[in-house]
Amino acid sequence: MKRERGRRPRKRVCSFCVDKVESLDYKETHKLRKYVTERGKILPRRISGNCAKHQRQVTVAIKRARSIALLPYSVE
Repeated sequence: MKRERGRRPRKRVCSFCVDKVESLDYKETHKLRKYVTERGKILPRRISGNCAKHQRQVTVAIKRARSIALLPYSVE
């Protein structure tokens, strides 16, 4: 199998923009868990595929959910 050199994978599309989500809620932990690694870290934009606006909202929502113990800070 011949592999093309210099070819980048397709850019991921922001799932929140596709669904036309205006704001995120910290209580929706089932949505937020997709953007947290198994070690408890927040996924970066280049991996999650979010736009800058929604990535900021995801980060704030995850931090709020952590502070009231809906999501863990880290997994041991």
